Amino acid sequence: MNRYTRKRALLGALGFATAGALGLAGCASGGGGTDAGDGAARSLVVAVTTDVDTLVPWTVTQFQAANVLQNLYGTLVELDENLEAVPGLAESWETSEDGKTVTFHLREGVTFADGSAFDAEDVVASYTAIKDEDTAAVSAANLSSVKTIEATDEQTVTMTLSAPDAALFSNLTPISTAILPSEVDVESLESTPNGTGAFLLEERTPNEAITLAPNPDYWGGEPDLAALEFRVIPDQSAIVSALQAGSVQMAVFDDQLVSSTIGGSVTVTETPQLSYHTLQINSRKKPLDDVDVRLAIACAIDRQEVLDTAALGGGEVTGPITSPAFRSDPADRPCPEADADAVKKHLAAAGFEDGLTLHAIVMQGGYSTAVAEAENIQAQLAEVGITLEIEPLESGTYVDRWVAGDFELAVALNGGQPDPDAMYGRYFTSTGNLNSVAGYSSKSLDELFAQGKAETDPEARKAIYADVSAELEDQAAWVWLFTSYNYTATAEGVTGFTPLPNGSLQGLRDVTVE
Repeated sequence: MNRYTRKRALLGALGFATAGALGLAGCASGGGGTDAGDGAARSLVVAVTTDVDTLVPWTVTQFQAANVLQNLYGTLVELDENLEAVPGLAESWETSEDGKTVTFHLREGVTFADGSAFDAEDVVASYTAIKDEDTAAVSAANLSSVKTIEATDEQTVTMTLSAPDAALFSNLTPISTAILPSEVDVESLESTPNGTGAFLLEERTPNEAITLAPNPDYWGGEPDLAALEFRVIPDQSAIVSALQAGSVQMAVFDDQLVSSTIGGSVTVTETPQLSYHTLQINSRKKPLDDVDVRLAIACAIDRQEVLDTAALGGGEVTGPITSPAFRSDPADRPCPEADADAVKKHLAAAGFEDGLTLHAIVMQGGYSTAVAEAENIQAQLAEVGITLEIEPLESGTYVDRWVAGDFELAVALNGGQPDPDAMYGRYFTSTGNLNSVAGYSSKSLDELFAQGKAETDPEARKAIYADVSAELEDQAAWVWLFTSYNYTATAEGVTGFTPLPNGSLQGLRDVTVE
């Protein structure tokens, strides 16, 4: 039997995909983090560029919403500072010799925000609901190997798997697999979140701020902050001014140029991200169902030029998989560099010698490089006879269109994961719950993903996901562009925050303001 036990709570992994800031109730003039007297806990102000679009964890896709929800809800398994799966609401687990049975031992004394006790029935009900198609949970595919789940007793949950699943524990870490009360009214969560997280919702003013209060009954210990508020400041330059004025104590930028203007006593930390910038292609729409059209697009784009133009070179050109142990080699693609002759060949093979017109959606306001990426791609495609019409959309509308697969092309920033199955299993398998977003699947990919989950040998798994990466590139399922950096700005006196590359903000529970 393999047993994994953690003696104490570890820090949750954290990181940002867009600029952010927390503002709090009860601040001194200017809204900065202050205390009520010597030795009193202080509040923290962190800025975000857009408001959250949902407070329901199972359906969250927006980075900003996920960042808030990570502080309100808990998952059975968490990621530590090394992006390894460690205990969360489950304090330990055991895996049978054949890998098909996993027994989770839950923490005792954990309560939800409404004061009700957390137990095994909540886990069973939550995972059952996530697997239910009617829930439309974005991480349903993360539980695809779970055949049955039962509460052995109040503090024990037993999963029976259809096959060994090497990605299972990583798949249980996203906030979209959060545990909710067994009798939860999901619609009520939009106004009254009910989780086991380190903070409680205190107040929300749409498009302005969300204020959180520390949870005195949090299983990991009550946070040191007196209050935590996510304040919406749409313009990153305005966030810089707020940092300089002291009315904001933390922000995370994705724009290197903006972050370089902060100065003063503010510390800026550069962190590579697992999230990746990509041009998504919906191959279920004509003429993109023709692989030659997709390859023409892929061979037309100079990824380094997109990176240099949109992000001032702040990142690295990437292939499909950014998971550190499985990272794709961007040179292993049909056109490692832009190749006009190859474009001409593929367009001719598809019957578009005279070019064609395509349409792409792009998000405005969600992250700083989106429109610049779209415009550079548009210019590059124009040079080879492909006209790209760009449709800018505000964040909420973009997410709705994206989730519905209502696009030909989409300029996107997607979150990466430490395990490639957690990263892509829900996208590129035929039964994946986000396959309509991916726009591509195949029998061979289904088989490869099944093999990758069942394989326990690390080197053998690397070979399998190298084959996954090869098919995604050879078929030009999408055009992977680059990974970027985040720039975490913290004011003097803010400690306990360690930016990590996976996009989680759960570690705000460990922040102290002095």
